[in-house]
Amino acid sequence: MRFKDRRFAGQVLAKELAAYTNRPDVLVLGLPRGGVPVAFEIAKALNAPLDVFVVRKLGVPDQEELAMGAIASGGVRIVNEYIISLVKISDEVIARVAVQEERELERRERLYRSNRPLPNLQGRTVILVDDGLATGATMWAAVVAVRKQQPAQIVIAVPVGAPETCHKLEAKVDKIVCILTPSHFQSVGLWYENFPQTTDEEVCDLLAKGTEGTSCWGENPIHTY
Repeated sequence: MRFKDRRFAGQVLAKELAAYTNRPDVLVLGLPRGGVPVAFEIAKALNAPLDVFVVRKLGVPDQEELAMGAIASGGVRIVNEYIISLVKISDEVIARVAVQEERELERRERLYRSNRPLPNLQGRTVILVDDGLATGATMWAAVVAVRKQQPAQIVIAVPVGAPETCHKLEAKVDKIVCILTPSHFQSVGLWYENFPQTTDEEVCDLLAKGTEGTSCWGENPIHTY
């Protein structure tokens, strides 16, 4: 099985999350950029507000797809000690990469949020959405950052993930929904028929179609341009 695209994957996920439909405490947060198209379909199906939670992977130099850690909104930084030890990465290199990624995180915050503060997460059921989980570094950073705001529940929702990653994260949140956990995972993109890079413009457009309230889908769009 492969998903047609991110939007279709979100529709499939939404069916698994039907129990959260029309609940006033639910908030759907997409991890940009690829998680936002998935989150959009979930939020629409659940009649829940959509927002974005910015995270950035700390890639190993010259092997950027290999995560040695991640950063998230709110000053959260996590590192993968195993990868750092395996590749023999110095503290100086980690710091340099972190500075670069913090600049990009801040740029995306400005673009996507347009000085709009993150909604109050305290006491809410937060559904964190991405288009897939490989190492899980960015999702774990998001979980750590969201946990600081004392939500009632944290739910992870992804179309596909590496089995060991989903298993590790399952113990760290209240619920995880992962449609596919293929034993030969290899990469997230392998499990989509169409997997183009999501653009800033697409993220902004989808966020602009989200709403502040669960009872008026499409009536009070959040404009992020």
